Amino acid sequence: MLQVNFIRENKDTTLAGLRKKHFANAEMVVDQVLTLDQQRRDTQRELDDVLSQSNAKAGQIGALMKAGDKAAAEASKAETADLKIRSKDFADTLRQVEADLQAILVTIPNLPHSSVPEGRNADDNEVILEHGDKPALYDKAQPHWELIKKYDIIDFELGVKIAGAGFPVYKGKGARIQRAMINFFLDEATKAGYMEVQPPIVVNEESGFATGQLPDKEGQMYYITEEKLYLIPTAEVPITNMYRDVILPENQLPVKNVGYTPCFRREAGSWGAHVRGLNRLHQFDKVELVRIEKPENSYAALEEMSLHVQSVLQKLELPYRVLRLCGGDMSFTSALTYDMEVWSAAQQRWLEVSSVSNFETYQANRLKLRSKLEGKMQLMHTLNGSALALPRILASILENNQTPEGIQIPRVLVPYCGFEVID
Repeated sequence: MLQVNFIRENKDTTLAGLRKKHFANAEMVVDQVLTLDQQRRDTQRELDDVLSQSNAKAGQIGALMKAGDKAAAEASKAETADLKIRSKDFADTLRQVEADLQAILVTIPNLPHSSVPEGRNADDNEVILEHGDKPALYDKAQPHWELIKKYDIIDFELGVKIAGAGFPVYKGKGARIQRAMINFFLDEATKAGYMEVQPPIVVNEESGFATGQLPDKEGQMYYITEEKLYLIPTAEVPITNMYRDVILPENQLPVKNVGYTPCFRREAGSWGAHVRGLNRLHQFDKVELVRIEKPENSYAALEEMSLHVQSVLQKLELPYRVLRLCGGDMSFTSALTYDMEVWSAAQQRWLEVSSVSNFETYQANRLKLRSKLEGKMQLMHTLNGSALALPRILASILENNQTPEGIQIPRVLVPYCGFEVID
């Protein structure tokens, strides 16, 4: 959530950033914020003045009674009672104004970093680099949704029977390669200095609000009505919320956590060939990186996270590219996002497998996540990134490594899964 004082002191910068993100009615919304902010500050001043007068009058009453001036004491009592009524009115007004201000602030997205390109959608994203050669497949090569049936490693129909579409059942070597990738991704992260955590896979409303999923993405989240809990769309939510309402000692910075969880997304309205097979699921596995950084270090940390994800893709021997997302394609909460996409040889298209993002103070303001730096309490910067999401990684491994004799397993995964070929 943006800080009111920043909006007040940087109105033009705020408007320019919101326009880059194609936020509707930016000027009207910012003006509403500034009007409510002025009303809040004016009301606070009036409340403080009335409370000061009330305290002064209350102090006078005892002295007047002691001096025997009962009439003056009674008059002071009457004035104090009137001041208390006025202070209650001001306090009620202040609470309402603050609630109205908060209600608007939570609808305003984070501002994009200056390096974010202009653009409305994925077609306008900036390609930063490409790495690796796209494989040339043999004549009878198939997309992964045919390969998984051929080798009987994932059963979508059985998943439909048990739960519904988008909940596949992994079997045999399909289940083993899933477990292999999870362990490999976790091991790579721990070697890079991340502490592994295993968080809950459900969160309460406060947690969803703190990381920005609520009120923006409630339609994409599964909700447990009786307990008022949400199934997590990403481990970002519970891991980042470990630090909600926390003041981190400076000597504990930076915080680097990694966690594996299943993830759940409704993906309402998704349909068509581009979401076949593993391309889009309601339940999937993901290893997530979360970092908390001093503000001056967060963009160096973002680059480090990007390089970490790239190193994992290189070890998997998958061709990939890195995109800097344009303003119109960024998430509500992000200030700068890099997407990593792998090449799907049978589908002849790029598949997103990771996003790494810097949220600057946007989440920390909601989280009330701070540290005392150089004697001053400051909001920290939060970052996260997939390292990696499994379904499309597996799709690319199956498609890119298929041969007439079977599917070759990337060498780095063989010690984890115990076999070299799916045949």
